[in-house]
Amino acid sequence: MDTETTEHGILESWTPEEISEAFANNEIVLIDVRTPQEYGFERIEGALLAPMQAFDPDHMPGQTDKRIVFHCGSGVRSGKIAKQCLEKGYDRIAHMKGGFGAWKDAGLEYTGTDMATGAPKSMRKSGD
Repeated sequence: MDTETTEHGILESWTPEEISEAFANNEIVLIDVRTPQEYGFERIEGALLAPMQAFDPDHMPGQTDKRIVFHCGSGVRSGKIAKQCLEKGYDRIAHMKGGFGAWKDAGLEYTGTDMATGAPKSMRKSGD
């Protein structure tokens, strides 16, 4: 995990592997800030959806029981959302470095769409 101290608090950038382990151990809440269309097409199973275009940090839960980690497609939107949370009073917040693309590149499991049937399908990017 990389950390950056901003004027409002600490921004953590977690690797997909760190997130996968913490998520499997039920230590974090993973929040996807992509669009509903992106989420519907492919997603990390169990991640919550809070699209960036409708996001309001004032309506986020606290982090007393579990840490909040945001993710998007590339890490740009989730970084912006994390910084908004810091500006609203969170002292420390995290997002996934490299986003969902990095998750897939790491070969981690996700739910995609079976193009033949349109049904959800468990997927994992195979090694190149």
